[in-house]
Amino acid sequence: MLILYQLERTWGIPNLSHFCCKTETYLRMADIKYTVRPTLPLFAPKGKLPYIEDGDFKLADSRFIIRHLKTKYHDLDQELSPTELAHSLAMQRLLEEHLFWATMYSRWQYTDANWQVNKKAIFSVLPPIVRDFAAIFYRRRIQRQILGHGTGRHSPEEIFELGMQDIDALSAYLGDKSYFMGDKPTGLDASAFGFLINTLGCPIESPLKEHALSKANLRNYVNRIKLEYYADLQPSGKAAEYTPK
Repeated sequence: MLILYQLERTWGIPNLSHFCCKTETYLRMADIKYTVRPTLPLFAPKGKLPYIEDGDFKLADSRFIIRHLKTKYHDLDQELSPTELAHSLAMQRLLEEHLFWATMYSRWQYTDANWQVNKKAIFSVLPPIVRDFAAIFYRRRIQRQILGHGTGRHSPEEIFELGMQDIDALSAYLGDKSYFMGDKPTGLDASAFGFLINTLGCPIESPLKEHALSKANLRNYVNRIKLEYYADLQPSGKAAEYTPK
């Protein structure tokens, strides 16, 4: 059986990692049977999550994982035209290469209250002696990444202004459609759900979250997908082994 390695569930959402949530949502939307094994990035190929094992095959990075899932199991994008595929790719880049950094800033740097919530969710599984060291190490590492990306060179007001522009674009593109590309879920929806629920559906407070919550269509979209594809998710964030429909 395919094994998905990702962070431990918490916060009552599928995963606090945008990319882990994206990958698991694709698996569920595509009705692919899998099991989850919680882990931390230090044990992962390329030092990042998620990664999968499919038989003797091991693969990291959500983009390459989903490419593998499309090829071997089910391609949610198979009915999209070349133009629609281009639109889908552009929106995924907006989510994964831009909005992502505003949300990371809000978790790892914006306020100490947010950092403490984030720290507890990620590192509480470690022994006390190791926990604080690992948290400090990864916080500094991610803050350097935020700075290197360019986001960290702006003021908080500027960072959230840019993130709000992404939210506005997503809300406008979704409109009153059931899914971003129409009436059926596609790969873009797996990404959009993973990133939106990690913006407006987690206990990390920021002007960006407030702005996202002001968009009724995005709130309804996230709530509907969570109900439809994660009905087994408990308030604690735990979920039973997934069985395809």
